[in-house]
Amino acid sequence: MLHINDLTYRIEGRPLFTQATLAINAGQKVGLVGRNGTGKSTLFRLIKGEISPDDGTISMRNNMRLGCVDQEVPGGPTSLMDTVLQADEERTALMAEADTATDPMRIAQIHTRLGDIDAYTAEARAGAILSGLGFDGDDQQRPCGDFSGGWRMRVALAAMLFAQPDMLLLDEPTNYLDIEGALWLESHIRKYRGTIFVISHDRDFLNTAVTHIAHLQHGKMTMYTGGFDAFQKTLSERNRLDMALVAKQEEERRKLEAFVTRFKAKASKAKQAQSRVKRLEKMEPIATMVSDPIAPIDLRGPERQLSPPMVKYDEASLGYGDTTILRDLNLRVAPDDRIGLLGRNGEGKTTFAKGMLGILKAQTGHIRSHKKMRVGYFAQHEVDALNPRASAYDHVVELMPDATEAQRRARLASFGLGVKNAETPAGDLSGGEKARLLFSLIGFHKPHLLVLDEPTNHLDIDSREELVRSLNNYSGAVLLISHDRALLEATTERLWLVDGGRVEPYDGTLDDYREQQAERAKPARKEKADTGPSKAEERKARADARKRIAPLKKAAAKLEKQVETVTSELAAIDAELAKPELFAEDPDRAVSLGKDRGWTAHKLEGLEAKWLDALSAYEDAKAAMEG
Repeated sequence: MLHINDLTYRIEGRPLFTQATLAINAGQKVGLVGRNGTGKSTLFRLIKGEISPDDGTISMRNNMRLGCVDQEVPGGPTSLMDTVLQADEERTALMAEADTATDPMRIAQIHTRLGDIDAYTAEARAGAILSGLGFDGDDQQRPCGDFSGGWRMRVALAAMLFAQPDMLLLDEPTNYLDIEGALWLESHIRKYRGTIFVISHDRDFLNTAVTHIAHLQHGKMTMYTGGFDAFQKTLSERNRLDMALVAKQEEERRKLEAFVTRFKAKASKAKQAQSRVKRLEKMEPIATMVSDPIAPIDLRGPERQLSPPMVKYDEASLGYGDTTILRDLNLRVAPDDRIGLLGRNGEGKTTFAKGMLGILKAQTGHIRSHKKMRVGYFAQHEVDALNPRASAYDHVVELMPDATEAQRRARLASFGLGVKNAETPAGDLSGGEKARLLFSLIGFHKPHLLVLDEPTNHLDIDSREELVRSLNNYSGAVLLISHDRALLEATTERLWLVDGGRVEPYDGTLDDYREQQAERAKPARKEKADTGPSKAEERKARADARKRIAPLKKAAAKLEKQVETVTSELAAIDAELAKPELFAEDPDRAVSLGKDRGWTAHKLEGLEAKWLDALSAYEDAKAAMEG
């Protein structure tokens, strides 16, 4: 289907690919992963023929239809439905010819071909794709020009999925989708009859939608079978084995060198010494996969917490002009809250965030914020609003006018923007570098609250993990809007749902929410003429039951995390006490550590008891539910 052989390509003399090779077979769903800047989007441009390689070849099957989502998103007066239907060029041409053809034989051929390509169900298929991507029946008849750029990107994606090319190239398709849209796309890709090559940094998407992972690193590509977790496990094991072989080779080299040094001057051992010299000369170093260091994201929290609540909604309504989007809001945000905001696109998640930021005032009721509260806001439009002509260093100068150059550059380095790109105009930075610059700016004043609206869209998987680490170390409150389920699960402790003009606490888990949305997206079925509950009703009942016991599961999981933390603390104390020199060199510290150990062990014992009780309560409730 697609063969890349010994591909070499350079940008301004810097090698991006060096004799890279990859083969993708028909029907495979391949996820392309790699750090930002390794050349994933450039590879797609090479495949599409927009640029030419310096060396090597890229070959595809004869007459293969290649499809991709253009950056020029559809607009103008054409409706969403017609835009998607027009993507099938053969159907469009045949339908136009059918209206003007006069030869009976040709008319018969046209209608036979239209039947062969399933043209008469085209509107139903196009409608199903648009619906899966978040457009209801009324939306599908509206002009593309009525929608924002992000929504028009969905239309472009819908059009390409409808056209069903033999190979489909997708570059970060979930960036403009909410959780519901991403779930639908995962399911659609799994059932897609053609071949798909997709760039993605969404771990859950890569675990669910693809059959293979192509890893791009140091100019080479390596194919792995399975989703992202399987790839990561295989890569880790390969690195472990490589390091073991390196250690074994180094031990052999040490012994050979020791023998040569010891016996090279003795005539009786000269021949053996010479043979070992030859073995040393022929010993090739074992190539290992060297992991690039992850650039840091250092988000620092406030030095002192504010008194709760930091933000308080009292019967508040939010909207624009005379239009109300959200109503009857009664919510509180504490100084250490970690809140994930769920809801379909268009329900009002960003509107709610703007109310918390003070950008929108309450139409009715009140939104009260602590007068000393500092807020850091990350949103896609904020990334695009960076001064494109100013460098990353220039942006920091505005925040640190009295600081030294060294202090300013140290600030940039703490977010992975070092000498290489500190002087680059923001407009020339990659999406990931712009995101890191914005993180640096919003975190400068050590905010009490971070409001993050899709913060991972331009971050690679390793940078997303670094963001998780930074958020978990951050001491303030977080409101997170994201389609990245791994990020939500790793950093949030509470979920709020935006639905039907309301924002309310959601007691279920993300898995519960995903299942409910998947059930909600299924078309309604005719009721069967039996008296028992339908399968949909049974699934709903099970989902409701899981929702009822979700607080028990959450409580047990929270206690388990606390047990793990205190267990690590106890292990660290034991490691210190195990040092033989401690009691002789610092007896006071030894005594203090002994007391700490006793207190920590007592704390662990209490937490373990609570955890076991909570786990037992959850398992009993689960057994009762399943029984």
